[in-house]
Amino acid sequence: MTAPAQIDARAPRFAAAVTSVVLAVALLTGSGWLVAAQALVFAAGAVAGLRRSPYGLLFRVLVAPRLGPVREREPEAPPRFAQVVGLLFAVVGAAGYLLGAPVLGAVATGLALVAALLNAATGFCLGCELYLIARRALPARA
Repeated sequence: MTAPAQIDARAPRFAAAVTSVVLAVALLTGSGWLVAAQALVFAAGAVAGLRRSPYGLLFRVLVAPRLGPVREREPEAPPRFAQVVGLLFAVVGAAGYLLGAPVLGAVATGLALVAALLNAATGFCLGCELYLIARRALPARA
């Protein structure tokens, strides 16, 4: 059995900060295309992993070298699941804006923004907590 993938614990918080800026601009401008672009970023993190996502690459290349060595690692699965949750909200938000339902777009984008801001400001990852709740609620596979 292989060990679960581990990531630099600082990376998801950085990605949440960038996500917060993107979603705030999208919310202020009502840009469904910007929300759709953020959905693609979430999809990359969910499918390819956080280290290969655009914000993960940005963190690894530009930010991490300036912060010094990694002091804490965390399992990748919870924040990766959070990317799936973000993707769902971003898809609904983009669809709302692009298909003429701006209130739906704003609400879905706003909820994603709140979750991203919470993570960026405090380090509390709502999607990660949902992952842990689901793991406890679902029976373990043999």
